[in-house]
Amino acid sequence: MAASAKPFTFVCGNDDFLVGRLGKERFAALAAEIEDEFARETINGFAANVGEVESAVNRFRDAVQTVSMFGGRRAVWLKDVNFLADTVTGRAESTLRLVEDLQQILEGVNPAETAVLITAAPIDRRRSFPKWCEKHADFALVGGDGEGAGEALAGVALAEARAFGASFAPGAVELMLAKVGANTRLVVEETRKLATYAGEGAAIEEAHVAELTPNVAEGDFFEAAEAFFSGDLPWTLAALHRHFFGGGDARPVISALQNRNRILLQVRALVDAGTVRIGPRGLDGFPKAQAAHGAKFIGATEKSSYNLFTQNPWYLGKLAGSARLPTLRRLIDNQQELIAAFEEIVRRPAEQEEVLREMAVRCLAG
Repeated sequence: MAASAKPFTFVCGNDDFLVGRLGKERFAALAAEIEDEFARETINGFAANVGEVESAVNRFRDAVQTVSMFGGRRAVWLKDVNFLADTVTGRAESTLRLVEDLQQILEGVNPAETAVLITAAPIDRRRSFPKWCEKHADFALVGGDGEGAGEALAGVALAEARAFGASFAPGAVELMLAKVGANTRLVVEETRKLATYAGEGAAIEEAHVAELTPNVAEGDFFEAAEAFFSGDLPWTLAALHRHFFGGGDARPVISALQNRNRILLQVRALVDAGTVRIGPRGLDGFPKAQAAHGAKFIGATEKSSYNLFTQNPWYLGKLAGSARLPTLRRLIDNQQELIAAFEEIVRRPAEQEEVLREMAVRCLAG
């Protein structure tokens, strides 16, 4: 071991999947240097209360102080630590004292005798212990500090595609994130699937994502919504038929159409006011509009179709620019038609497809 090597490894971040994956890679590298499998120990650091925190720290202390049966180096992994977060358990005075004990244990680690790995997610980096680890450990922060989550997920997708010898064509990764949402596991698995479909050395196109990636993010029935707001009546009727042929229900389709319509109503209002403009890269002027109007959306700070500024700007530009943006009057009429369709379905529950077909004809045939 080099003299400059850190005494232990600390991997942290806000996404437990990413942290756990890197931790598994790091521990595999440590374990490869230790032939005796009994000299490798994994301790669960997940704690639901202070008592479990104390148990995890005590088990870790015992593991670090244990001498290998046949001599030689040991490897100890304290994994899935969650008591370093800004939670009720993490803020408890007893937990903070136990974290001080954990720091003392780590200060006494001899890396020549014991290789130590700690993985923690989520984590409050304002605390003294993570700051201390940053200075004294082989420190790795996975996925950033929680800000710019979209950029972090895009980075995960791009890296995963590179590992499979593929790449994303312009707009493809953004469309995938809009459909999958902030679920790292799904982002990884969808990227692997798309990369395999595209083939080694090829680019994953928007068409691949549109065809192969399910829209998990908000339950939006993508084809029906895309067809309806493109103004294409035959495509809309065909999409509705496919949905109901597969045993689907009308309510989620109406909900998807209402969500899209709400977003476009807000986009149209900003466009008509001259605050934003639909450009080749989305909504030009969107940050300025957000600064001017974002604070007015009281009580709608989570991602919601009721608040335009909680949406991905690229996704908004894609929605507004994929077809001619309807007039404000048309969008208001759409909303009224959707309400009427819901009421009609209550009266005619056995004719749901017919109700939506009639609504589509009224909205799109004129």
